[in-house]
Amino acid sequence: MDLPKEIRYRPYQEWSEQEFQLIKAKVSDSPWHVHYHIEPRTGLLNDPNGFSYFNGRYHLFYQNWPYGPAHGLKQWVHLISDDLVHFEETGIKLLPDHANDKEGAYSGSAYALANQLFLFYTGNVRDANWLRDPRQIGAYLSTDGQIKKCSQVLISQPKDVTEHFRDPQIFEYQDQLYAIIGAQSHKKRAFIKLYKAINNDVENWEFVSNLDIGRQASEYMIECPNLVFIDQRPVLIYCPQGLSKKELDYANIYPNTYQIFDAFDPASGRLLGQGPLRNLDFGFEIYATQAFNSPDGRVLAISWIGLPDIDYPTDNYAYQGALSLVKELTIKDDILYQRPVRALSDLKMKPQMLEQRKDTSNCYLLEITVPSHEQKSLVLFADRKGQGLAITVNTQEGKITLDRSQSSNSFAEKFGNKRSCQIPKGDVTLNIYVDRSIVEIFVNEGQFVLTSRYFPEEEASALLMPDGELEGFYYEMRY
Repeated sequence: MDLPKEIRYRPYQEWSEQEFQLIKAKVSDSPWHVHYHIEPRTGLLNDPNGFSYFNGRYHLFYQNWPYGPAHGLKQWVHLISDDLVHFEETGIKLLPDHANDKEGAYSGSAYALANQLFLFYTGNVRDANWLRDPRQIGAYLSTDGQIKKCSQVLISQPKDVTEHFRDPQIFEYQDQLYAIIGAQSHKKRAFIKLYKAINNDVENWEFVSNLDIGRQASEYMIECPNLVFIDQRPVLIYCPQGLSKKELDYANIYPNTYQIFDAFDPASGRLLGQGPLRNLDFGFEIYATQAFNSPDGRVLAISWIGLPDIDYPTDNYAYQGALSLVKELTIKDDILYQRPVRALSDLKMKPQMLEQRKDTSNCYLLEITVPSHEQKSLVLFADRKGQGLAITVNTQEGKITLDRSQSSNSFAEKFGNKRSCQIPKGDVTLNIYVDRSIVEIFVNEGQFVLTSRYFPEEEASALLMPDGELEGFYYEMRY
């Protein structure tokens, strides 16, 4: 939503309680609130931040402007979880209340120290002419929920980058702490900078090199870079804005991508043995994925179900955005697999056989097998005319297609109303999570994922199978 800068960057203390209550009332009127995903209580939710394990629990923040569905004066909202399925807001906020983040607490990551969680993030600072000074700064979250910010800038804007320098990810490799940060050169080309913590002091960083990822970037900016290690292999997840479609086929305004490598040489800043650049998700909405190596050995990831510079139907109700299910990442046959964490199965209620024209709660899970040499279709959120979100699987050609062209609440039409991806020929399994206005489709146990928003009319809740019955089960989901 396009709002004047004077509104979007209005200091929090200038908003009255009456104004905020009116915003909350508008949000409560929405027919599209989700049940087992994370969404903002008010305003905009965008990037997941600070995903980590600390003091016996999982911690997660999301970036938020609480006064409307627009990118304004950002804060971080804090959540905790024991199982990565049920998240609880704590009331703790990383506020834009310091000289180093006075125009917004932008994206970043977290790292657990002995008795504090270190938050490493970009402070958005503007001068009188509205020129940005991006500052990589830090804060500490104590075990009793207090946030204390570092007084100094930890990494300043280098001379070889524009104002687009943000989203630090801190990680440990071979007992040494490193950080990577997305950047843009003065020639408007994207790259990633690699830093090293001197003596593993999170407040003392030195530049190592520009990260060599084995490809010459065609994009103009890299956002939200994450480097994780799966079976000791480096996996780089990032958002290349302006990526040439000659390099990767994608349809969204900006893609979320990944590359798998064989090794990481931190001394030279090189990722060795690079695999191809691939789409992380083939649906209409996924961005700003954040991943980390959990102490239990799993690699966990969560994403923003939304995209920059896109208006959504929920804007009319003063909020926008949601977060994906938490996914565990693995590698099989040089492909990154993404599967919802096992604890999510605890939400499944009694299994039911799939039925034609089934009225649903719009809050369910489907487990389906499509045999080889067949084409089958499924319509979710179907209305009385049989129109809804259509999924078509062709196991003979090896293709899955998602079509939301029949929606009465369409949006982002400039970028098309169909998404598809090639899948292996033969039997195909689908796990389809539906949550009121969110659909996450996991193909072949996470080999491919398609994540999307869909905003049905109030009575559009039927499940149709236009090409005949499908083999599988239907589960209502607890929430």
